[in-house]
Amino acid sequence: MPDPKIAQPMPYVLELEPGTYFWCSCGQSANQPFCDGSHKGSEFRPQVVEVEERRRMALCGCKHTANQPLCDGSHAGLD
Repeated sequence: MPDPKIAQPMPYVLELEPGTYFWCSCGQSANQPFCDGSHKGSEFRPQVVEVEERRRMALCGCKHTANQPLCDGSHAGLD
């Protein structure tokens, strides 16, 4: 699988309301950190994020996390 585009070199820290979200894994979405379908035709697929109650989340912006969709600090080791 090719490397994803780095959307931003830090997490997106957001207050999310209950609901279903689709985290962009390819880095191409114009609606970061959420999917807008830009991955179509590639090997990338969005990650489903289910939020049961309002909560603050740090969603990965560099797209290199091993804990998708949450930031794991991988951005610290990227160029």
